[in-house]
Amino acid sequence: MVPLHIEQPSESDVMTLRKYWLNCWMGKYRSAEKGRKFKRKSINRSWVGVSASVIVIIGGATVWVGVQALMAKSELEQAVPLAFAVQQAVTSGEVSSAPRVAKKLGEHSRSAANHVGDPLWRAFEVVPFLGPNLAAVRQLAQVVDEISRNAVMPLVSLTENLDLAGFSPVGGALDLDPLVQAQPGTADINATLAQASVDVAAIDTSHVLKQVRAATEQLAAAVDSTADSVSGVNRAVQLLPAMLGADEKRSYLLLFQNNAEVRATGGLPGAFAEVATENGQIQITRQASAAGMVFDQPVLDLQLETRGIYTDLVSTFMGDVTLTPQFPITGALTREMWKRTYGTEVDGVISLDPVALSYLLRATGPITLATGEVLTSGNAVQLLLSDVYANYDDPADQDAVFSSAAAAVFAALAGGNADPAALISALAQAGDERRILIWSAHEEDQKLLEGTTLTGDLPVSDGSAEKIGVYFNDATGAKMNTHLDTRIDLGEVTCRNDERPYYAVDVTLTNTAPLDAATSLPESVTGPGTYGVVQGNIKTLILVYGPPDSQNLGVSRAGEAVPYHPARHEGYPVSQLGVELAPGESSTTRFYFLGADAEHGVLEAVHTPVLNLLEGQEIEVGCDEVGQ
Repeated sequence: MVPLHIEQPSESDVMTLRKYWLNCWMGKYRSAEKGRKFKRKSINRSWVGVSASVIVIIGGATVWVGVQALMAKSELEQAVPLAFAVQQAVTSGEVSSAPRVAKKLGEHSRSAANHVGDPLWRAFEVVPFLGPNLAAVRQLAQVVDEISRNAVMPLVSLTENLDLAGFSPVGGALDLDPLVQAQPGTADINATLAQASVDVAAIDTSHVLKQVRAATEQLAAAVDSTADSVSGVNRAVQLLPAMLGADEKRSYLLLFQNNAEVRATGGLPGAFAEVATENGQIQITRQASAAGMVFDQPVLDLQLETRGIYTDLVSTFMGDVTLTPQFPITGALTREMWKRTYGTEVDGVISLDPVALSYLLRATGPITLATGEVLTSGNAVQLLLSDVYANYDDPADQDAVFSSAAAAVFAALAGGNADPAALISALAQAGDERRILIWSAHEEDQKLLEGTTLTGDLPVSDGSAEKIGVYFNDATGAKMNTHLDTRIDLGEVTCRNDERPYYAVDVTLTNTAPLDAATSLPESVTGPGTYGVVQGNIKTLILVYGPPDSQNLGVSRAGEAVPYHPARHEGYPVSQLGVELAPGESSTTRFYFLGADAEHGVLEAVHTPVLNLLEGQEIEVGCDEVGQ
């Protein structure tokens, strides 16, 4: 076998071979690189196309949402004034234009809701800055549309079917059928507006443009105001048929408070009238005065707190049942005393004063009393609270005048001799001023009255107002309060690290009686001095209720602490003291409280409906005067 011989390549051959393979490899690399570059260019072109498409879509969507926003804004700007126009037409009784205006309102509100209901709109609500504004506008449009469909349109329809003049009694009876038929409708409208108030309040305006925030606040104020009005109407529609005997015969006791001798809820109970109602028929069945209705023991077992502040007189003498600022207690006491005296268990108690009567006389016109005097809206307060004491010395004759006035006004109202629109206005004003109070022995009726000024209960604070109660009880034993001016001023300061505020309440009383009141005024006005008060002087017990859970910090006068009676009543801190003033004398008493929370509403005084109330003002309070 011949051995295989492999010749070793020379160095030059090796170099040549290396160059060959290197050239081959580089050629393949360049080819691959060219392919990759081609693919990269193709991919880049694809992304550019996709990006351009996305930009076009986003741009188009943005333009679309922008156009929808402008159109929704235009529709809302036209809808809101129309809503106000409908409300004014209905409340004024001029409803001829209401259907046409309500129809236009519906068209604009539906259009606005459609513009903001687009899916793209909701998608854009997540975009920073823009989103919160879009969300707020959408919610505004939805609320306006809901009000239009389920409140304004039904309200107009309901009003068209109700004749305001038809609510005047005929032959002493009121046709209750229209009210009964309106009950479901008013309940639904009331529920819609109540929910609208909640919905508007829930709109987040913390990160929106000032124009959007202003529009939300404007709508909230309008909805709240309308909701309050409709709530009052709904309560009346639900309550009146039952009170007027639609289902069963009922009886009520009318209590007339005499403001010349002030009491916490108005004045001394001067006269009473028992009224029977059945199927809208109303008639007075008995009249009486508080004289003689005195009991050895309390007629009801009241809380120890109540008895401690107002003594047992509140539950043993009919003339003192209004000492407490809680009219539900007054109503229950009055009902029980009347039952023990006359054997009749009434279904409720309704209170009003001569000022309220003067408002009602705007609707009835002048009325001639059995005594021959002509009672008008202009002279009612003067005649009933001043002239009667100058003209009649005998308290029995004075009571007869009160009873005659009450019966005459009632007869005019029951006989249909009152302008319905003027009557509604008079009742509303008297109710707002707490000059008409209602307590019902029927739980379902009393529940309808909750949250209104008609209940005459202790003040309840809310997010918008921190309420302080200021009440007065006469300690003169006379009828001098026609000569007493009253002013209530409020102020606050924050000095503590926890930011709990200090409240100050200034109560200024002025005796405006003539300097010779002791001799120039009749004894029936000045009193005989039985209770240790000099004739011509006025002594008044002031009671100030701080907000629940606040703390009583004392009382001062002219910067100096003065003795007072501190107490607690159902969670309220109470300060009480007496002030006696000679003719021409004035006195300002300051009451201090430490608020419970840093967050609270505007200070507001809920007070006895006095005769001569001067306009209050905001007072400055220094940290040094509250010990900080």
